[in-house]
Amino acid sequence: MKTTRQGTRRTLHAVLLAGAGLCIAGSAQAADPMVKACAKDGQFVIGFSQANNAEPYRQHVNDELTAAAKAVPGFTLQIADGAGNVNTQTSQVDNFITQKVDLLLISPFEAAPLTPAVKRAMDAGIPVIELDRKTVGDPGKDYTAFIGGDNYKIALEAGKYTAKTLLPDGGEAAVLEGLPSSTPAVERLNGFKDGVKENAKIQVVAEQAADWVPDKAQTAFAAMLQAHPDIKVLYASNDMMAAGALLAAKGAGKQVKIIGTDGLPGPAGGIEAVAKGDWAATFTYPTGAKEAIEMSKKILLDCATSVEPTVTVETTAITAENAKQLMGK
Repeated sequence: MKTTRQGTRRTLHAVLLAGAGLCIAGSAQAADPMVKACAKDGQFVIGFSQANNAEPYRQHVNDELTAAAKAVPGFTLQIADGAGNVNTQTSQVDNFITQKVDLLLISPFEAAPLTPAVKRAMDAGIPVIELDRKTVGDPGKDYTAFIGGDNYKIALEAGKYTAKTLLPDGGEAAVLEGLPSSTPAVERLNGFKDGVKENAKIQVVAEQAADWVPDKAQTAFAAMLQAHPDIKVLYASNDMMAAGALLAAKGAGKQVKIIGTDGLPGPAGGIEAVAKGDWAATFTYPTGAKEAIEMSKKILLDCATSVEPTVTVETTAITAENAKQLMGK
């Protein structure tokens, strides 16, 4: 086992060398890394491979991660922008492996293409926490842990809200899906469609991928409204697509109840859009930043022998009733 002055690769084989100041935690999985040398006063580098900094939600994640990491003495956070490109993100993960970072955080742009890179990090003895999006495999086995919201449950709640509150008498609804090769897009699509099933009088007449992008969402929803002019509710799998959908509805002269997902703060975020009455609702997708840094502390500073493989951060429904109150938070 190789060591460095700032911390050695830790693997999950159950040995605790307390007298020597070393903690090497173990599990039944021989290649499953957990922690490096236990050094509560040590210096640790955390690499974060972000899917795409250009998305407002992603920048929100970066800001919260940076703030949380700064509060931990000895932690240095390095953020790499995957720029919405799996090849770029793969190279960045490999660079972090070469640098021998102490822990890797990753929000994979796409699941399958980033899976081999995550495996290489794990094989190199680097704990990997997947944030918001997953690669292929199981947390606690193929990577150390997953932290994020329950995408299916969030969209399920949006569907139920549509069924009970927005369209109690039934009607037509549509869905703008995110990038289909990403796990949140699939989970949110399925969740919403299952949620509206609580009202048999609601019909989902159109669903279209818009890849999380507002321009594509505007184009897609404009086409939906031409084909189905009686659409009353549009569920967008993120706030950016909801913003694009609003422009399409205005262009078509239609009154459509729009639901977003993310609940971002700020003048361009979903909270304000609901407060202004432009959207009917949005559902927060928590960043998990605080939880990710807390887990990093457990692994790197506290020499945890295990961590929760899945940490689910709860959503909040933002509607006309609470949007203005939440704007200042």
